[in-house]
Amino acid sequence: MNQNIKHIPVMTKEVIKSLKIQENGIYIDSTFGMGGHSCEILKKLGKNGKLYAIDKDFNSIFIANQIQDQRFFILHDTFSNILNYARSKKIIGNVDGILFDLGVSSLQIEDCKRGFSYKKNGPLDMRMNQNFGMTASDWISKSDVKEIIFVLKNFGEERFAKKIAYAIKDYNQTKKITKTLELVNIIKKATPKKNMYKHPAKRTFQAIRIYINQELEEIKYALESSLKILKPGGRITVISFHSLEDRITKQFMIKHSMKAQIPHGMPITEKKRDKLKICKLKIINRLLPTIEEIQKNPRSRSSVLRTAEHILK
Repeated sequence: MNQNIKHIPVMTKEVIKSLKIQENGIYIDSTFGMGGHSCEILKKLGKNGKLYAIDKDFNSIFIANQIQDQRFFILHDTFSNILNYARSKKIIGNVDGILFDLGVSSLQIEDCKRGFSYKKNGPLDMRMNQNFGMTASDWISKSDVKEIIFVLKNFGEERFAKKIAYAIKDYNQTKKITKTLELVNIIKKATPKKNMYKHPAKRTFQAIRIYINQELEEIKYALESSLKILKPGGRITVISFHSLEDRITKQFMIKHSMKAQIPHGMPITEKKRDKLKICKLKIINRLLPTIEEIQKNPRSRSSVLRTAEHILK
């Protein structure tokens, strides 16, 4: 692991304010990463506060284990298992705030051995947990053109998905793609040069990473689980970095902030009607990074922070 990787957590002040940190509250950082947000939360907690963190990356667990604080607990797992974690710690219904900082971390991008970067050469891996699942290289090798097109379109919103998919399979007929820059060069040759400010491989790398790590399904499941974990008044804050993540978050918050619509004339008791009309969330804010933050941390440019408060009781 590269100990010199520079890490600037995104919208730290906004995160702390949105979570409305209670001195002796219970919080979950479901995506520990390099611990930037966790450390800021710990600074705000009193001696009886608790912070539970989750990450499936071994390097993140290594960093978390350096934190010597009796208020802090770390679990090596995927955040989609957040409900089981909360159940094991007997904190269901008692959590004051949950943070989801989605996407790939600086730790993963900067380590060329992980295969997340389209700017550095390394093994075409892309697994967040390198002990589990298929590498990007193996998936590309085993997939047919239709499946690759589907993934690039649906998880990368790549307009040249068809051209890239056919170029990948043509290359694979003579040699398996095992390196990141091999894939980058294939993409560059298959796509027209349109925007000098956007890397042509960005969407393809995003799509493959999301697909092999099942990121969108994990987000959906974890968000729904959060409703069972938060206490009334507890908050959920989500930082998204691309439209797919943000769309899921937005739809989740809107869905649970609306009263149930009952068709006119449907026979239903007053008690059941009142129960159906209870909202589970109150949307608090939608924030974007400031110009100053973007200048200091260019990776924050595409981030969106959304917060909602649990109001079911």
